[in-house]
Amino acid sequence: MTDSPRKIIPLADLRYASRVPQVPAQAAAPSGLLSDMLGRPLRDLRISVTDRCNFRCNYCMPSEIFDKDYAFLPQSSLLSFEEITRLAKVFVAHGVEKIRLTGGEPLLRRHLERLIEMLARLQTPAGKPLDITLTTNGSLLAKKAQSLKDAGLRRVTVSLDALDDAIFRRMNDADFPVASVLQGIEAAHKVGLAPLKVNMVVKRGTNDDQILPLARHFRHTDTVLRFIEYMDVGATNGWRMDQVLPSAQVIERLNAEFPLTAIDPNYSGETAERWRYLDGGGEIGVISSVTQAFCGECNRARLSTEGKLFLCLFASQGHDLRALLRGSYSDEQIAAAVGAIWQGRSDRYSELRAALPPDASPASGGPKRVEMSYIGG
Repeated sequence: MTDSPRKIIPLADLRYASRVPQVPAQAAAPSGLLSDMLGRPLRDLRISVTDRCNFRCNYCMPSEIFDKDYAFLPQSSLLSFEEITRLAKVFVAHGVEKIRLTGGEPLLRRHLERLIEMLARLQTPAGKPLDITLTTNGSLLAKKAQSLKDAGLRRVTVSLDALDDAIFRRMNDADFPVASVLQGIEAAHKVGLAPLKVNMVVKRGTNDDQILPLARHFRHTDTVLRFIEYMDVGATNGWRMDQVLPSAQVIERLNAEFPLTAIDPNYSGETAERWRYLDGGGEIGVISSVTQAFCGECNRARLSTEGKLFLCLFASQGHDLRALLRGSYSDEQIAAAVGAIWQGRSDRYSELRAALPPDASPASGGPKRVEMSYIGG
């Protein structure tokens, strides 16, 4: 008697713990009013379309970990565009109004414009179009800006951690020139991917001297520059609290040269605190992901490139929606499972961070948190 064939599961698929969601036997149809245990609605879905990136930024994908031998997810593990769209439709029925495509570097996913076209056809229950946006390192944006706009992308956020070319090349660890990213930003402006945002991750002692140069560069443009505190996402970036420059100090530096005034958020749950130059030079923002937790209004869910749903950027375990997609479950059953997951959500890691013992960190043997390169920012 011969052994029966065994299914080989790629090691990359086992990188993060996940559970197959339970499908409730009885469940009401989505109402768009779904809320979690803390009363937070579901409004924002962030979809990672690839775990690959052509940069090796040390706060996200350090090259000593993500080297030529690193096992990225095989193509068969990735959700197809049809599967992504099917899940997006379920989330929209539950109240999602905004979809952000992320990565890795999302523009490395072949034919991404086709996915954008598919998502752009979706509407909220009230018949409104979705806010479809994308976060990119900008390396391919100059080539793709027009096709992305034509496909239905509404706006874009570009990561840019330095204006000085030597510092930028050192941080991306791929010897990529800052001039090419600036060309991508200009191309996005020209085709109307607006409002355009630029995100700078501020790491004390590494690029904090670039705060003012970037502010000078983007003042009196339509670009909103945002400064993000260096976060303890995952376990590979060697995060230390002394490398965090609090947003309050960023505002102090800016205000000393360009007087600022605080302005109201655009919407409930917005992560960035908004400030405006008093001389009319435009707007900046700060995202205080370490020093001022914004868990209380977090309305974001994250979908990994192979279909695992994460309820927090700092989660250690996901929910395997791909198993439902590739099983015999209907859209209604998947919607019921997603609803039950969100209703059970109580995540608020950033609010609890200060109370955690030192040995709770992944580097010290604590729970393994998902990497930002895997789930997107």
